[in-house]
Amino acid sequence: MTTPSAPCPRCDSPLEQDDLRCPICSQATPVGAQPDRKDATVEVLRCDGCGSAVSYSEKARAPKCAFCGSVLRLETTSDPMEQTEHFLPFTVTRDQATGAYRGWLRGLGFFRPSDLASAARLESLKALWWVGWVFQADALVSWAADSDHGARRAAWAPHAGQLEMPFRDILVPATRGLSEPETAQLTNSYRLDTARTEPLGDGETIVEQFDLRRSAARRQVSEAMGRLAEQRVKDGHIPGSRFRNFAAAILLRRLVTLRYAFPAYVIAYRYRGRLFRTVISGQDPTRILGHAPYSGWKIVGTIGGILLALALIVGLLALLG
Repeated sequence: MTTPSAPCPRCDSPLEQDDLRCPICSQATPVGAQPDRKDATVEVLRCDGCGSAVSYSEKARAPKCAFCGSVLRLETTSDPMEQTEHFLPFTVTRDQATGAYRGWLRGLGFFRPSDLASAARLESLKALWWVGWVFQADALVSWAADSDHGARRAAWAPHAGQLEMPFRDILVPATRGLSEPETAQLTNSYRLDTARTEPLGDGETIVEQFDLRRSAARRQVSEAMGRLAEQRVKDGHIPGSRFRNFAAAILLRRLVTLRYAFPAYVIAYRYRGRLFRTVISGQDPTRILGHAPYSGWKIVGTIGGILLALALIVGLLALLG
């Protein structure tokens, strides 16, 4: 776990144990605050398919990736890596996840195979914690753009402004095993106030590892915050109905980054020889995202029926004309 150290003597932003410089003002860390890196060696299981890294355990003899099923290889790194600080507990049991998956199959709609729910065979259900950063920040956002507001005779008029913008509990996924649509579906299902300092599971739950160094992690968090700040400005702070030549600059006042592990179930099921994946939140069984086959016959039949109906309508109009 990464523990906080004394705040930056220049800007009072919180520093962490392996910070060489302040992430806000770049002030050098005071002498003696750098960590002892003798025990920095980390062993992880790295997936050759999706690239995800999970914690290494001699008890967990798992040659295949829990995310995508590809082969795992043991990797050792001596670089200081991000370490999970907070683990959200599973409040959804394996039985509840299985029931949610069955209900999801039954409710996918008309264009799926009629026997999908009954013919699908559950291959595996794996509980895991995927990782992400949660940050708090205060920033001054300066922006400029051309807008149609107040343009008068010209098509565009220049506008600019500054905003004090707080960011609270913003989640930036760090996982490689889950896709962006999957993490987006799961994000709002979690309660950060339930976090614990230890991964309390059933012994078979897999813990994904952060695999970025601190500088790269903060750069990724800063980029995500920049995108969010720009979107907030665009959504409600530029006058007029149209704008162009938008630009924004962000000055951080304070940045606190926490490392969380989020519970989820990854289900693999097989239908007529094809393998599909479904992901379910470990704290809300209604948050499900996955892949499922379509029925080619139903799609072709529907299109054929629409074309036939159009032909009948055209023929009827021709007769009436």
